[in-house]
Amino acid sequence: MLSPPHDLPEDLLASALARGWDIGAVSVSYRPLGFGSHHWEVADTRGGRWFLTADELETKRLSRDEPLPAAFTRLRAALRAARDLRDSGAAFVVAPVPAADGEPLLRVGERFGVALYPFVPGQSFEWGEFAAPGHRSAVLGLVIAVHTAPAAVRRRAAAEDFALAHRDELESALDHGDRARDPPGRPDRGPYARRAAVLLARNAGPLRRLLARYDELAAAARARPGGTVLTHGEPHPGNTMLTPGGWVLVDWDTALVAPPERDLWALDPGDGSVLRRYAAVTGVTPRPPMLELYRLRWDLADLAVAASRFAGPHDGNSDDDKSWDELVAVVARLSGGADR
Repeated sequence: MLSPPHDLPEDLLASALARGWDIGAVSVSYRPLGFGSHHWEVADTRGGRWFLTADELETKRLSRDEPLPAAFTRLRAALRAARDLRDSGAAFVVAPVPAADGEPLLRVGERFGVALYPFVPGQSFEWGEFAAPGHRSAVLGLVIAVHTAPAAVRRRAAAEDFALAHRDELESALDHGDRARDPPGRPDRGPYARRAAVLLARNAGPLRRLLARYDELAAAARARPGGTVLTHGEPHPGNTMLTPGGWVLVDWDTALVAPPERDLWALDPGDGSVLRRYAAVTGVTPRPPMLELYRLRWDLADLAVAASRFAGPHDGNSDDDKSWDELVAVVARLSGGADR
């Protein structure tokens, strides 16, 4: 995220570091990286360096009414899986450091889950296309290692249920899809409240058809259970680093036991080469309907997250600006040109 949360000051984080990991912080400096978790670089009294992340639990809920402890439990399960995978010998996994209670995640206040990581020096990358074939190939190798890891690493991970987080809020916005009138929105919630409501309502028809297609694909997947593996969830370039020791995968907050296509849909450059290599190494042939499901889910998830963000209080900060631009882009791509 580009902006730190106003209700998570650095002195509260320093207290959490001392309570959870017995670390005395000399400095806690915000790092505007990625788009999901908040990040800080920490220097401690012993000369060590750490990377601290905090997730707003509201954004991890499946629905508007889901209790925050349920979101915390789901996030903790993902990070437990990363820790178990690392402990199994997967050195490329940048996993959270266990806190004093042995858990990879610490509850801080009502709204946040905080995790601590070792500081990893190396080259970072941005979300988007892989810049070089070697990068894509290396990430596929890491994904294969995750998928073929010992079954024990899955014991504490949650299982895929094909639920679309924040779907209730997205459908609420689409319910105003009568083009004869604009939805009122809630301008008191923030500068993008009405604009987002209007954008989604005016494009409700094609977006609802995509939700229906997703439901069709998910129903078919549920009818054919099995063949699941531990998945990272988002093995895109921005979640990789090239370190002196080789390639690593970061940001395991979406780890889940799921069909392998969850990690494969975005890796193939479009010519099937990655999918063929995966099948040759693992003996598992990726299924086109499952690839379609996860490709579609990615975009629908972006829509749902934005609908939730702009239905709630927001102040128009840099994260809101970025979310709005991405919402417009996704709606335009999915509806064949957004009606703004």
